[in-house]
Amino acid sequence: MTDALLAGRAAVITGSGDGIGEGIARRFAAAGAAVLVVDINVEKGEAVAASLRDMGARAAFRRCDVRNREMIVGVVEACVEEFGSIDILVNNAYRGENMTRIETKSDDIFAESLEFNLYAVKWSMEAAFPHMRQRGWGRVINIGSLNGVNAHIGTAEYNVGKEALRAYTRSAAREWARHGICANIICPAAASASFRHFAELQPEQASQAAAANPMGRMGDPEKDIGGVALFLASEDARYVTGNTLFVDGGAHINGVAWAPDLGPEQ
Repeated sequence: MTDALLAGRAAVITGSGDGIGEGIARRFAAAGAAVLVVDINVEKGEAVAASLRDMGARAAFRRCDVRNREMIVGVVEACVEEFGSIDILVNNAYRGENMTRIETKSDDIFAESLEFNLYAVKWSMEAAFPHMRQRGWGRVINIGSLNGVNAHIGTAEYNVGKEALRAYTRSAAREWARHGICANIICPAAASASFRHFAELQPEQASQAAAANPMGRMGDPEKDIGGVALFLASEDARYVTGNTLFVDGGAHINGVAWAPDLGPEQ
C-alpha cells in the first residue's frame, strides 16, 4: 500500500478484469480503497481480485453482464454488503465496437452500444445514488472516448453511445452536486484491451495512431489513466464535477490520425 488517499472508501469498477479498469483498480487498491472487481470474464476478474488482495487490499470479484439491469444493480448492493458502502463508482465496461461503415450498421448494433454506454451506466448510477446521498459523499467516474468527441470513422454506434454517456454524466453532475456527489468523464488514449485487439486487426493503423500521439505512445492503463482516476476519486477532487478530462497524451488537441481500412463501399 503506497498511500491512503482512499482509506475507508469502497469502489465498484466495471470491466476491471483487464486494461483500463484493471489499471484503475490497482491504483485504488494501492491508495487504501476496498475494491469490487466487476467483469463478465470470471477467470480474469478473479485473478485481478486475488492480485489486489496480495497487495494487502480488501478486494472481491463479482461477475456481471452490465447490459442486465438486475445484475448491475446487484453489483452495487454486493459492494454495500461486502464493504459497508459504495463511495466510488467507475463505469468502464465495454465489449468492443464493430468497425464498419455507418450505412452498414443495423439498429441492433446501435441499441447494443446504448445498452453498454448509456443504460448500464444509468442503472448503476441510479443504484449507487441513494447510498452516496445518505453519506453526503460520492464519486462517479465514467470512461468516455475520443472516438465520440472526434467522430472517428468506422465506429458510429460507439461514438454515439459514448457521447450519450457524457451528456448523462454531466446531467447527473448538475443534479447531484448538492449532495456532495461528483461525476466526471475520462476520455483516455491507452493500450487497453480494445486497443490491443484493434492492433491485432490493423497493426499499421494502430502503430500510426500511437506514433501520431504528441507523446509518441499510447498511455499505460495503470500509470497514466489510473492516477487521474485516483485524483477524481479522492477528496482533492471535491470541487470538480461535470468535467471531461482528456487523458490522452494531448491527442485531442489537433485530433487523431484515424483512417482504418473499412473495405470498399457497398
